[in-house]
Amino acid sequence: MRSRATITLLASATAAALLLSACDQAPETSSTAPSTDTQATVSGAGSSFAAPIFKHWLVQYGAGHPALALSYDSIGSGAGIERFLAGGVDIGATDAPLATDDAAQLEGSFAQLPITGGMIAIAYNLPGVDGPINLPRDVYPDIFLGEVYRWDDPRIAAANPGIELPAKVIQVVARRDSSGTTFAFTNHLAAVSETWADGPGVGKKIDWPGGAMEANGNEGVAQRIKITQNAIGYVEAGFAQRLGLSLAWLENRAGGLVQPNVETGRRGLADGADTPPDDLTRTIPDPQGARSYPIVTYTWALVRGDYDSPEKTAAVHDLLRWILTDGQADAESLYYVPLPENLAQAALAELNALRPQH
Repeated sequence: MRSRATITLLASATAAALLLSACDQAPETSSTAPSTDTQATVSGAGSSFAAPIFKHWLVQYGAGHPALALSYDSIGSGAGIERFLAGGVDIGATDAPLATDDAAQLEGSFAQLPITGGMIAIAYNLPGVDGPINLPRDVYPDIFLGEVYRWDDPRIAAANPGIELPAKVIQVVARRDSSGTTFAFTNHLAAVSETWADGPGVGKKIDWPGGAMEANGNEGVAQRIKITQNAIGYVEAGFAQRLGLSLAWLENRAGGLVQPNVETGRRGLADGADTPPDDLTRTIPDPQGARSYPIVTYTWALVRGDYDSPEKTAAVHDLLRWILTDGQADAESLYYVPLPENLAQAALAELNALRPQH
């Protein structure tokens, strides 16, 4: 007869196995209504970083537009770009602007519109360690390079006096799929570390040093950290916050230690300026400002000027107009950064400049 301890261990192992399986399952599709032959459809796909807010938008917008069948596939920015280029989806969502060669594949007018902003958190799982840990900007790139590989490394310990760090190997968790989150994260690491810039470099998908554990999507990375003791990884801050993960305070360009929240994310996206950037596809790899969170990104919506009918074009454009206006109201509650009003207006102007050919 099995003991109660044995039964508990078996139950824990089963739960962990289910979580690991969930990390690598097919991407989740969100729909506001089932598609029928009489319904107009608008489909989106791409960024897992922005998936929670995009799916929220579709639910909110769909409630007032029951004649529309709306869907979003959280498949990562790289796959979302590919599907948009192939004409398999109406809106591509990406945390990395289109590369020049990708843009050259598109016929007709198109736009890349910022639709939300957010933070990439460095989350960790350290049982028994209370309070957030501090990670200096010369330390956390070396963790992901595999050069700092123990939690009790003297450089981590020096930044965290009074915290007893375990003498354990750091388990790095990273993205397996082609990811705009990875692009934004590695774009930042290359800006603060010459070794990173000369080594792994910047990309939506890279070869991770040191045998990192890999998972698909922000949700997969967050779940993997959740169930792996001594793990550390990069993930959209909202995913980490919803799972109750511990988030490191990072040293920013001004030398301050900053936690990821909506206010520090807003300051990071402002990049020390009073006005948003004129270039709607500009990235901000290493923000200025004393209270700026250092790893931030926009998510862009890829949209065509002309779809296969005037009705489809109007449906896609009207949805994006709503996202750029009324849709911004719920960003903070979902741990995203709403667009500044003048940046949203600039995106609206670019959307309105797209000229359908019908």
